[in-house]
Formats: sequence, structure tokens, C-alpha cells
Amino acid sequence: MDTFNSSAAEYVLSLDCPETRGIVHAVSGFLLEQGCDILESKQFDSQPDRHFFMRIHFASAGDSRGGPATLDSLRRAFVPVVEKFGMHWHLRAHGEKHRVLIMVSKFEHCLNDLLFRARIGELPIDIVGVVSNHPDHRGIVEWHGIPFFHVPVTADTKPEAEARLLELVDEFDVELVVLARYMQVLSDNLTRRLDGRAINIHHSFLPSFKGAKPYHQAHARGVKTVGATAHYVNADLDEGPIISQQVVEVDHTYSAEDLVAAGRDTERKALSNAVRWHCEGRVFLQGNRTVVLK
Repeated sequence: MDTFNSSAAEYVLSLDCPETRGIVHAVSGFLLEQGCDILESKQFDSQPDRHFFMRIHFASAGDSRGGPATLDSLRRAFVPVVEKFGMHWHLRAHGEKHRVLIMVSKFEHCLNDLLFRARIGELPIDIVGVVSNHPDHRGIVEWHGIPFFHVPVTADTKPEAEARLLELVDEFDVELVVLARYMQVLSDNLTRRLDGRAINIHHSFLPSFKGAKPYHQAHARGVKTVGATAHYVNADLDEGPIISQQVVEVDHTYSAEDLVAAGRDTERKALSNAVRWHCEGRVFLQGNRTVVLK
């Protein structure tokens, strides 16, 4: 391998396709021909359904024929490999920020966490707007210099509210919608429109403790773990393909309020992990589950 040039342009290639011989050879050979150095490579071969998943972080240092390859030239040149193996693929500049729209209701811990992590550059996201069915968080959102949209929702106005959301998705060219404790059930039509590009977070007591004050219900039953699940949104309420989970042990000394606090921590971490992995091209949908190449 050539000596790595720290000034070289870096890219991330994510792909999946039916499993067969020669995939890794074809991809690595393509990168060699394009004058690229592989910096990180992860792969997974799902034996039950014979499907292959791969993520490669590489740098384009250029070859003897000219300067470094560009994103457009790499995409064009990779098409024959894609067609040969029937690949589903994405190629982006490494570190390129995804355009993200956050939705939130009254609980602000996940919103605040995402705002902070985005602000310090910990997440590869550009938060282009925040939508809420309550006006409570306008101040903190606008302090971050981000547009805030109050879109109230009632049973009668839900279709109009969802239409407004889709308008914002189109207006801001949104790549990912994050439900950061947005306490409204999305319609089947909206979940279909956002398939594969909407992430939700919820506590992991479901289906045991539904409805109001689940942590208080759990405390009354003496639970020994508290957790959270981040998943893609689909028509099955809180049952979409899981991306990230967090669990902490608790015991009889925890009050109901202590469980709530522990739950907030797990929700923040599970959601931020899910957003990061999705935006870094590490998450692949495989039916009702995901493959995450961390």
C-alpha cells in the first residue's frame, strides 16, 4: 500500500448485495485502480439469507494517470461493479454532514443532547430545523441558531400537521428525521414516505409498561434493568428495525425518580449512537432487522 497522504480526499462506500465469490476482490481492485488507500474496512456475510454487507473508508491519493479521483468520477467508475453484483450502494465524502430534522414534544433531554453533540462536531449532522407540537423549546433551539417550527397536532388537524412536516422535509432537503421523544403516532402514509430515513427512541419497558409514567410502573414492579431502544420508524408502533440499545442495571434502592434519570441517560446514548451510525453509513436495513458495521 502506498504511503497515506493526509491531505487526500476521504470517502465512505457502503454496499450490500447477494453473497457470491469475488465481491471483496472486485471492490478492493476497483479502489486500487482508482489510486485509493483503504483506511478501514468492515464486512458481514449473513449466512441464513446469503447476503453480503460492506463498509469501506478510503482515501483518494491519485495515481500515475493524474490527480485524486473525485466523488463523481468514483461513482461513475463504480457502476460496472454495481451492475455485476447487483449492489445497493452509497458513496459519500467522509465526514459529510447529513441534513437532519428533529421532532420533539415536551421531554427535552434527547433534543438537548443532539443539539450539543452537533454543535461540538461529535455528530456528522447539520440540524436544519426542529418541529414540535408544543412551543416549549423554541428558546433553546433558536439560541443554537436553528429554525423552530411549532406545529400543533389534534385528531382533527393531524393530516394537515403531517403535510406541513413533509413540506419542511422537502424545503430543507432533509435526509434524516429524528423523533427525539416526539409523542405523536405517525400515520402509515407518513411512515411509508419516511421509510429508512426516520429514527425513533423509546424506553425498553415495552410491551410490559405502556402508557403514562412507565418508569413509575416499572418501579412498582421492582425492575432490575432500565433501557432504551432506537429504531427505524415503520407502521408497527415502536417495533421498527432496531439500530441501538442501551441498558443499565438498577436495584431496590432506586426511587421512581432515579429510574427516570437513568432512563434519560440510556435514551440519550441510544439515540445519539443510532444517529451517528446511520449518518456514518454503518447501518443496513435487512427486512425487520439491521446490520450495523461499527
